[in-house]
Order: sequence, then C-alpha cells, then structure tokens
Amino acid sequence: MSQVQVVELPERPKPGEVIELPSGIKVRVRHVGIPWLLPPKKVCTDKLCPWHGHLKVRGEILEVKVVKVHPKFVVCLHEWLHYDSKYKRYERRRKKIHARLPSCIDVKPGDIVYIGETRPLAKTIAFVVLGTKNDVQPVKPIVKKLGETTDPRI
Repeated sequence: MSQVQVVELPERPKPGEVIELPSGIKVRVRHVGIPWLLPPKKVCTDKLCPWHGHLKVRGEILEVKVVKVHPKFVVCLHEWLHYDSKYKRYERRRKKIHARLPSCIDVKPGDIVYIGETRPLAKTIAFVVLGTKNDVQPVKPIVKKLGETTDPRI
C-alpha cells in the first residue's frame, strides 16, 4: 500500500477545488452532500476519505461523542430518546459505534463529531467521521408564505 500524505492548508478549501500537494499529486475536494458541513483544513491522499478519496456517504448522519481514538478508527457513543407507549414515557438509549477516521480529521476523546453511514468497511465499521462540531456553517432556511408561488405562469 502507498503511504497516505497529509498537508495542512492555511485556509479551508471549498468543495470542487483541486489542490496540488508538494509531491506533485493533485487532490480534488469532494462535496459529501451535506450543505452545512465544511471540509477539513487538511488535505490527504487517503482513498477511504469522504472528502478527498472515493468513499460515498449514504443513509444516516449522526451527531455522536468520541469515546476512544485509534489510529484508523474511533469508538463513538450515540445517545437518543426512545418513547415507550405502554408507560407513556421516554427512556434513554445508547450505543457504541465504530467509525473510520480519515487522516485529515483530528479528534480526541470527548469531541462531538458528525459521522455518516457508508458501505461496510470492516466487520464492525460501516460509518466514517465527516467532521467535528466546529466544521459547521449556519444555514438559513427558505421560508415561503402560503400565498406566494414561484411559478411565473400563475
């Protein structure tokens, strides 16, 4: 296998930008399909990176807390509320999820990160880390009134 190269940039690249590394390799920053999530400041040559490689994100996007960090993957804790209709109450549920950690994203235990579902990468890994809580930009929702239409024929 080839060695994965990681280069830190002075400013965050935009999706669609092509960046040339010092070794001469050109890397294109992909758009993962989540409009409020920004790409990381580092650029890598990892094939299993959703931003710079060929890994597609599909299905669920979860906001989780990192419990353990390993060189290529992280263990995350996902907590949610489940409604029990018999007792008419909510109960807390939690689950540990293993997720692939691209070399261009730096996380430590206790960080809040966003993970996305992908194809199975290993026996227990089917998620990939997309970014941290700091890699988010605010998105303004488009609010239309009931009487307004955008169709010029009406």
